Amino acid sequence: MDINTLRQWIAARDSYSILETLDVHTGVRTILREFDVVIEAPNWTQDGRTLVYNSQGNMYAYALATGEIKQIDAGLATDCNNDHVLSPDNTQIAVSHFTNEDATSRIYILPLAGGQPTLVTPKGPSYLHGWSPDGRRLAYCAERGGQYDIYTIAVEGGPETQLTDLPGLDDGPEYSPDGRHIWFNSTRTGLMQVWRMEVDGSNPTHVVQEDANCWFPHVSPDGEWVVYIAYGRGDVDPGDHPANKNVELRLIPAGGGASKTLVKLFGGQGTINVNSWSPDNRTIAFVSYRLKA
Repeated sequence: MDINTLRQWIAARDSYSILETLDVHTGVRTILREFDVVIEAPNWTQDGRTLVYNSQGNMYAYALATGEIKQIDAGLATDCNNDHVLSPDNTQIAVSHFTNEDATSRIYILPLAGGQPTLVTPKGPSYLHGWSPDGRRLAYCAERGGQYDIYTIAVEGGPETQLTDLPGLDDGPEYSPDGRHIWFNSTRTGLMQVWRMEVDGSNPTHVVQEDANCWFPHVSPDGEWVVYIAYGRGDVDPGDHPANKNVELRLIPAGGGASKTLVKLFGGQGTINVNSWSPDNRTIAFVSYRLKA
């Protein structure tokens, strides 16, 4: 697929987007804004004032107090996927950008205030998901030799470190706030399920064992809770997380235990691809969708 075909495919997704928040303790669901284009994957900034999201390849900042929207100048990175992560100090943003040469996702870092991006992963495809709490490494899913596994790399680039090596898809790696673990989702048991491993890839633990396809575990800033998105077992292939499906956002204690359904919605791809916890550990941001007639 060339870059123009990719852009046409992205533009063909014709839905209304509803940017929302949910108080995980009270269940109060609040609509912030409706869009007549597809937006995806809101990140919450550390000061609690802004949500950063992507739409049609570009990055935007939504001011919670005023509703003002500003496009982030990402330089050459104008074909960004919904896999963007803020640095721990919130001065930078890392993005997965489809390069013009081969329409393959590679990871770049740029100032959150805007500026030219710096390439981190020359190899592709590479799909970003996590930034270590010490600010030194990125975690991502990458296809190498026909297999998708989890890798890490220094923020300045260099050799990548492979952490998983099993048949199937390992995806969605995200660091725990204490930097000791990486949470991820994997099809290694047949369904897509939530796992956790040591930061060096050792001791993989099957945390969420449900009769569903569970994606994108996101850990609360205090490390106490994990939210993820669940597709019905028969609604999707285990290795796929498409848009426009009936899904659930679920919550579990990070130490393990039964899950709780927070909300049922029409969404999937783009709803909660990145960590969207508020700094006070109380609220998550997400996107639901409505098809255009």
